[in-house]
Amino acid sequence: MSTPTLASKPVGPIGYGLMGLTWRPSPQPVEESFAAMSTALEKGANFWNGGELYGTPERHSCHLLNEYFTKNPSHADKVVLSIKGGTLPGKLIPDGSRANVRRSVEDCLKILDGKKTIDIFECARIDPNTPVEVTVKALAELVEEGKIGGIGLSEVKASTIETAHAIHPIAAVEVELSLWATDILSNGVAATCGKLGIPIAAYSPLARGAILGGIRKNADIPETDFRKLLPKFQDDVLEHNNQITDEVKKLADKKGATVAQVAIAWVRGLSGRTIPLPNGETLTLGTIIPIPGATKPDRVIENTTSGDVHLTDEEYQEIAELLKKTPVKGDRYPAQMMHLVEG
Repeated sequence: MSTPTLASKPVGPIGYGLMGLTWRPSPQPVEESFAAMSTALEKGANFWNGGELYGTPERHSCHLLNEYFTKNPSHADKVVLSIKGGTLPGKLIPDGSRANVRRSVEDCLKILDGKKTIDIFECARIDPNTPVEVTVKALAELVEEGKIGGIGLSEVKASTIETAHAIHPIAAVEVELSLWATDILSNGVAATCGKLGIPIAAYSPLARGAILGGIRKNADIPETDFRKLLPKFQDDVLEHNNQITDEVKKLADKKGATVAQVAIAWVRGLSGRTIPLPNGETLTLGTIIPIPGATKPDRVIENTTSGDVHLTDEEYQEIAELLKKTPVKGDRYPAQMMHLVEG
């Protein structure tokens, strides 16, 4: 498998999501985060995905990154950094206006303070009140000014990708993809990215932790955890979807791997693969880079060594049959949270 590139820079086949390092009621000590970050880089996971919204205006990914690269300046050029922003400060409300997009980028750069450049900047969600053309043109100006290296998109539909890419080349599209969330394989998003040669950054490849098997019922989720509200994590749906986890666990046991490693390997191995579609047609996928998050070095190691786990064509067929026989139940978000995705 060839080495993937993002923003014209080579990256490892598995990336690293930074969200959990700052977007928690009580984030872990920075030294523990530094250990996880250094381990990710050591294991070849040099595509890092952070966000202005991953925390508060007073402390989010960019603050942590400033501290990390201040301590480890030689690591800066080794990391390909994607930052999500474009929301109102301190709120999960998208604002893709030219003024706010520029404000978001400038604020992130000020916090990074020259310790690291932004290789890709993406608006976390599409602003329904601002045409995507306006947002992309504003980001294109920032590319031209040398303030960001490239433009990414997050949680978008196929037609938005085409519209945006026609204005300025899109460096990456970030969307959810896991054994519990295969929507992009059938809704045109993966097909469009493949056609246009745009890499996919697949977030939550472990189904928001569900694939790990520790959530058997809704009561297993802490009261303050937003997963408690998600349709896929309600008791009747969990019982059904955990059948997928249990079968993948059997496959992992046969391969001498963990279920997390097989789940990530499945996402990673979709790159360049031709898969059958429900309508009888086939789809050849482009580059797909899973970006699992982890706060501890041992979990980073487990996730990144998924690159050593390879599924055979027969095993992919086995999983395809499993998903056909036991299709995933539950929407990705409840109705009151559908503003988090572009319909």
